[in-house]
Amino acid sequence: MSLLTVGSVAFDAIETPFGKTDKIIGGAATYISLAASFYKKNQNIVAVVGDDFPKAMLDALSSKGVNLEGLQIKEGEKSFFWSGKYHNDMNTRDTLITELNVLENFDPIIPESYQDCSYLMLGNLSPQVQSTVVDRMTNRPKLIAMDTMNFWMDIALDDLKVTLKKIDLLIINDEEARQLSGQSSLVKAADVIRKMGPKYLIIKKGEHGALLFHEDQVFAAPALPLEEVFDPTGAGDTFAGGFMGYIASTDDVSFENMKRAIIVGSALASFCVEKFGTERLAQVTPDLLDLRIQKFVALSNFNMVYQIV
Repeated sequence: MSLLTVGSVAFDAIETPFGKTDKIIGGAATYISLAASFYKKNQNIVAVVGDDFPKAMLDALSSKGVNLEGLQIKEGEKSFFWSGKYHNDMNTRDTLITELNVLENFDPIIPESYQDCSYLMLGNLSPQVQSTVVDRMTNRPKLIAMDTMNFWMDIALDDLKVTLKKIDLLIINDEEARQLSGQSSLVKAADVIRKMGPKYLIIKKGEHGALLFHEDQVFAAPALPLEEVFDPTGAGDTFAGGFMGYIASTDDVSFENMKRAIIVGSALASFCVEKFGTERLAQVTPDLLDLRIQKFVALSNFNMVYQIV
């Protein structure tokens, strides 16, 4: 079943306690598509870049089976650029530079050849753009998933609430879930958020794993203990891409299959943080991914014999 990702393809400049980079390739749609390609070899993307974006990276995406018909290239304009610095705990960061450039007036055009998509992943963009994409789909996809962040809750909460009514699955982190819901308990937060529209909710908790909520069902996925976290940038998008790539490849939106998809997404995200940008993802082979998934399975797979007296 076809997968469509809408999001940013961009430049990042990153500084962590382990080093810093000049401009490197980033953007939500980039990470999502690269992660999804491990399971979905033919997928579509809608995004926008300037003419400063390297053709080599576009060729790299194409080689992974990403259809670029929906990628707009704006002549004479610059691609979106973000620069950030992570603190020692690697969980918090400061944004140093944000240059919207071509993203400021992004109008997501959905090619006719994309209209048969069964799975839609809305990367972190303005809620208005995300809503526009859903409205422009001729046929509603089987599963519409969406990412968002605190920034949109701060400046576009009303628009965000409108968009939430149009989707099936929201993927956010624990801080964002608490802000959106006004609840400190993640269980209570999940209940509030699902009443806003999405039937499914994934709350990412970084080094503490992830939670999946649907009706009265809850699944807690572990996080793999890593010796070093080199660069967390893109880990959340990589998680979403692995999740959606697996769901699209199996064409199964059951709660049980989503549990498996969370492990796939978590495994790919654990690779992403091991080097700057997309570098580590480019080195991952199917065999390496399978071994990493098995490590996740082993974290929570055990037999127990006990007797209550």
